[in-house]
Amino acid sequence: MDSMRPLPAGHMMSTLIDQDIAHIRRVMPLSLAGDFGGPILPANYWRQRLHRLLDTGHVNKGQLCEIDSLLLILDLHELNVASASAALAKQANAGPQHS
Repeated sequence: MDSMRPLPAGHMMSTLIDQDIAHIRRVMPLSLAGDFGGPILPANYWRQRLHRLLDTGHVNKGQLCEIDSLLLILDLHELNVASASAALAKQANAGPQHS
């Protein structure tokens, strides 16, 4: 008697999505931190990757929560970058301060 049961439909897709989410969770923060030249891959790249996962239509509730948290991390990163850019622009417009 064979004890192997067939896997449910979509099991392989779910596993691939889990692996992709885990990879993005590991690599995205390092990529966004980048180096002195800026991010290795921009936030838009990661956002597109996450939206492609959502577009598969095979995302379960747990995966949706993971993807949502990664999208929130991207939102926060972009907000921090915009805030830092605005602060630098404000300093540049203020010009040198003389006492």
